[in-house]
Amino acid sequence: RHPAASMAKKVQVSKEAKARAAAGSSKGKKKKWAKAKARDKLNNAVLFEKSVHDKLMKEIPTAKFITPAVVSDRLKIRVSLARRAIRVLEEKKLIKPLVKHNALCIYTRATTAEE
Repeated sequence: RHPAASMAKKVQVSKEAKARAAAGSSKGKKKKWAKAKARDKLNNAVLFEKSVHDKLMKEIPTAKFITPAVVSDRLKIRVSLARRAIRVLEEKKLIKPLVKHNALCIYTRATTAEE
């Protein structure tokens, strides 16, 4: 006897059945990309108003961690304006630098005990 004769004969499947099986499988589905979340437009101030300036002089020198991003977020002002404000506070010795770098400057409150 021939070994191939003893094996069970494979059942022939129609092309339609194969197509249905392929369509139903998970591999056949097209990948869907997640929609990117749209951020709200920040409408930050470009110039200082009296109220914002007063808030800057009162709140920011007491903060533990001061960066342009933190000041911008708290006072709702542009980051370029926040950088200038931080420079003014540093000149007045209200805050002191922790890290001075071209890309990012980190400041902290000036404590009277150290001076």
